[in-house]
Amino acid sequence: MRILIFCCLFALGCTSAAPTPAAEPTDLRTRTDGSDWPKFLGPTQDGVSPEKGIRTDWPKDGLKPIWEVAMGLGYAPPSISRGRLFHFDRFGDNNRLTCRNAETGKLLWKFEYPTDYEDLYGYSPGPRSCPVIDDDRVYILGPDGMLHCVNVADGAMVWKLDTRKEYKFQQNFFGVGSAPIVEGDLLLVAVGGSTHKGERPNDLRGLTGNGTAIVAFDKKTGKEKYRTSDEHASYSSPTVATINNRRYGLYFARGGLVAFEPTTGKIDFHYKWRAKILESVNAANPVVVGDKVLISECYEKGAAVLKVKNGAMPEVVWNDDENDYRDKVLKCHWNTPIHVDGYVYGSSGRHENEAQLRCVELATGKLMWSQKGLERCSLTQIDGHFLCMCERGDLLLLKINPNKYEIVARWSTELDFPTWAAPVVANGLMYVRGKDRLLCVELIPKK
Repeated sequence: MRILIFCCLFALGCTSAAPTPAAEPTDLRTRTDGSDWPKFLGPTQDGVSPEKGIRTDWPKDGLKPIWEVAMGLGYAPPSISRGRLFHFDRFGDNNRLTCRNAETGKLLWKFEYPTDYEDLYGYSPGPRSCPVIDDDRVYILGPDGMLHCVNVADGAMVWKLDTRKEYKFQQNFFGVGSAPIVEGDLLLVAVGGSTHKGERPNDLRGLTGNGTAIVAFDKKTGKEKYRTSDEHASYSSPTVATINNRRYGLYFARGGLVAFEPTTGKIDFHYKWRAKILESVNAANPVVVGDKVLISECYEKGAAVLKVKNGAMPEVVWNDDENDYRDKVLKCHWNTPIHVDGYVYGSSGRHENEAQLRCVELATGKLMWSQKGLERCSLTQIDGHFLCMCERGDLLLLKINPNKYEIVARWSTELDFPTWAAPVVANGLMYVRGKDRLLCVELIPKK
């Protein structure tokens, strides 16, 4: 089965390599005409960059290169804050968090810890989830379940927690792949522990949860503040949004969508949405538009749009449940679709040969257009366009148009398969990664 989610075994201890003395000042930012990308799916956690002025006349041989660096094992995109780029990979028997100057690629420091994680399906044993930056701290969650908080300035460890040992979750198909999210003073982490004791069962569907689908920690100390829901972990990441004038936590867990109050963990509702087959996962993040929430998976169920009502089960606006698998309107694999002006755009299809980029009307589920031949791809929205990263290294610039597929530019990056991470844009620079390298190029010409 071909799946891996980014658009997160017992660790025996933790060691930090001696930090490289940084000559740069505390705030490294030199380009101030853009914004940072400090967490999964960007500053607003929806795959949207607020930056303007992108170059649309791409040269045949690609955009202006700034720097590149070899990658270790893993699939995670980088995160950027205040001129620093953070990347989480595996080198040998260590998971390593690297901090670089975002504009030059210069290594500032590295933090690493030992790991013996092995993937059950033969995929890369490296990290799946990107670093999450909050002020002077950065958080990493490894595929082994090790959660670390380290100092942004020098990589010194602040606190750590072995979530597998503490909450007794059974190894998911591809390890831990969900990125944490900061909400106020809390760090929300998808854990998904169970009451099962002994060796991992072959069929995870019979597991009973132990109330740790989401665990909230004091972000500064790592102390547990609450735990909630008996659901199990998926490859979607928890998110927070304001709906009907109140904050909601949303997590598309293994068995469906869990909505909860993010400061207390009180459950609002649980909407079941999971394929019946064993080897299936929910991976794309929920998409929130006003009081509507879109969820989508690629194995059997397809998509659903729910209308949230405070204190009650949501109203189903439409879903794919009654459609034949071939007729389901949106079957997102790992990529989170993006909403623009009443329409959602996303890669639909489980396998590379069947994947199609689609535009769907959010209110009705009407398919507006579909484009074949792009493999499975991931989107980033910027300046009236989509950056579309295809999994075999082609990067497309698409005009956002609900009426037709409209390509503006194309660049063969020559990055090694798989290029599963969505492009990251920060302060005019674009970062794209493949199996072998991370590339930094100029997307917005410097003023």
